[in-house]
Amino acid sequence: MVLTIVLVILSYSSEDVSDSDSTILQVDVRNYQIQLKSLGRTFPHVDRFPKCVINTSAEQVKDFHSFPPISKDILYYHHCRHFPMILDIPNKCGGAYGSSDVFLLLVIKSPAVNYDRREVLRKTWAEERLSNGVWIRRIFISGTMGTGYEKERLNKLLQLEQRKYNDILQWDFKDTFSNLTLKQTLFLEWFEKNCPNTQFLFNGDDDVFANTDNMVVYLQHFKRNGGRRHLFAGNVMPQMDPIRHPHSRYFVPEELYRPNIFPDYCSGGGYLLSGYTALIIYNMSHSVPLIPIDDAYMGLCLAKAGLRPEHHIGVRQYGLNVKGKDVDDLNPCFYKEMLVVHRMLSGDMYTMWHRIQDPDLKCSPSDPKM
Repeated sequence: MVLTIVLVILSYSSEDVSDSDSTILQVDVRNYQIQLKSLGRTFPHVDRFPKCVINTSAEQVKDFHSFPPISKDILYYHHCRHFPMILDIPNKCGGAYGSSDVFLLLVIKSPAVNYDRREVLRKTWAEERLSNGVWIRRIFISGTMGTGYEKERLNKLLQLEQRKYNDILQWDFKDTFSNLTLKQTLFLEWFEKNCPNTQFLFNGDDDVFANTDNMVVYLQHFKRNGGRRHLFAGNVMPQMDPIRHPHSRYFVPEELYRPNIFPDYCSGGGYLLSGYTALIIYNMSHSVPLIPIDDAYMGLCLAKAGLRPEHHIGVRQYGLNVKGKDVDDLNPCFYKEMLVVHRMLSGDMYTMWHRIQDPDLKCSPSDPKM
């Protein structure tokens, strides 16, 4: 399942960050810079962009004033693509030229509040390590949440995690479901600048179980035998209809996307793609208007480039459909051969990862089927 808004956006402005908040942040940044220098790291450059201005012409859309606030904001702010960067890790891939040493970059969408999920992932499938002789690296991508003191506390949480793990990209936009496409395009812009020679990426949510060792084996086989540069593999969603109801979480206004069918795309819970394809999607995104469904947006960019996604049976967007009575649906034998299974509790994820790593695990053809 893969990496892919705008939309309930919290614009970067004096209304969002008070003078006192700015003073606190400046002190934290200075301390962070000292720590990074002591570790031999380069302190990130924080980009500054002008405030995104509301597009009031959206009010001319039919029945606009009957829309819920979230749907109004989708139309008010869909043109906004640039937001200040709060946390950066420009040397994560060893710099632009050294990024070819990164075989698999894990790009995990994780709002600030999901600290417990990030901690479990760092200790399990998202651990930075050598796997089958190649490097796996990890990045969490995030926006901001809440207002006032709550926003300040959550930003501080990410700052503390960054100091310890050096694995978070954060921008100053409101981290909502409707802004996931924005999150994806901001990451791709960062990727093109900082990790352009990375060989492969996994783009997914922080609640998926991902067997990253299996991913490495699959991608090594692809690289040796395919001869292709394009890869975008996951759970393909064929010929899906845009949702036109303003009160739906998946609302896509006709003003942003008029056709009644989306091109095929991979469900956003998790998907694999090559670095080559990631850069193509980024280039296409400059001329494809943002829509508030990130995985469908990736499909639109692929289609514009004349490329298609491919289905992988090991990516399960809707979990495992285990057949049989009195069967443990968390039997590790069901997960040992998978690539991605969407939605798993943090405790189950921690246990499952260690169970499938157990050299004494025995699975047989007589095990219940999925």
